[in-house]
Amino acid sequence: QVQLVESGGGSVQAGGSLRLSCVASGIMFSITDMAWDRQAPGKQRELVALINSGGRTTYGGSVKGRTTLSRDNAKNTVYLEIDRLKLEDTAVYLCGIRRPGESQYIWGQGTQVTVSS
Repeated sequence: QVQLVESGGGSVQAGGSLRLSCVASGIMFSITDMAWDRQAPGKQRELVALINSGGRTTYGGSVKGRTTLSRDNAKNTVYLEIDRLKLEDTAVYLCGIRRPGESQYIWGQGTQVTVSS
């Protein structure tokens, strides 16, 4: 059974940085695609970033230019770093994993990020 555990969320001041981690188990991690979405109250869920099994990344428009997504296959972990945090980055950040050939991601429970002024 696939499990995803996100960590690294919390309260951060605007202008600061944070790094979220997502550890996967129960799956051959190196051949999967990984994703981060975020869900803010009253807003539509949006893509933050994707990284495919080959390490190619795609970033959502709201965070592009100040976000880095990376993976460590030896640790079954992806890392999401967001710099120059803004109040509007406040959201629950969810990690997802997708097996080769599948269209749907499996999502974790999420980790709350709150940015304050």
